[in-house]
Amino acid sequence: MTAEIISIPRAALHEQVAHRLRQMLVENRIAPGAKLNERELSEILNVSRTPLREAIKMLAAEGLVELLPNRGAIAVELTEADVRNTFEVMAGLEAQSGELAALRITDDELQEIKAMHYEMLAAYTRQDLPAYYRLNAAIHNAVNLAAKNPVLTATYQQVNARLQALRFRSNQDGEKWKAAVKEHEQMISALQARDPAAMRAVLMSHLNNKRDVVIEQLRAATSQSKASTKT
Repeated sequence: MTAEIISIPRAALHEQVAHRLRQMLVENRIAPGAKLNERELSEILNVSRTPLREAIKMLAAEGLVELLPNRGAIAVELTEADVRNTFEVMAGLEAQSGELAALRITDDELQEIKAMHYEMLAAYTRQDLPAYYRLNAAIHNAVNLAAKNPVLTATYQQVNARLQALRFRSNQDGEKWKAAVKEHEQMISALQARDPAAMRAVLMSHLNNKRDVVIEQLRAATSQSKASTKT
């Protein structure tokens, strides 16, 4: 984390703070397992402790942070089993979103998703991972909304919150990132064709590939941690 001051509008302050904290968690500016230092975060976000604590409670309800008695809050660190279980559910939600979106998407919604896709490709060309990820997440969210099922959307958002940081870091491998971009191009083609079976297939494959990359990264980090402990 840096000491850069981030000004936040007064309206819905704790929600704004929660949004900024969520970004910091996703982009690894607050590492998994790290304690959330209220004094430091208050200074960085330029807010008092009250809205900050309300924001932390929101993130705890989303499963992004864990509240510990008399110890404050820490960023959640998912185990390999957590990752497998959560991605298993998320793959099903993404696949169903894609299938329904292919059947229900409007021309305007499709054009908006295509515009975001081209912006995402530009971010990929610049190797701007934060911008790429924000557009990537917006595309997945827009596909989910195009499914026009509010129950599916609420469940999707709740489960996806736990995986955002891991999905962000899964693109830090160059070849894996390139493969993910190709899968997004396949999504756009399937949406344009209004092909529900193709959308289900590409999104299921996309999420399973993400899962495999994340598990590979978790194992590598564990091995590195064990090796450094021995030395």
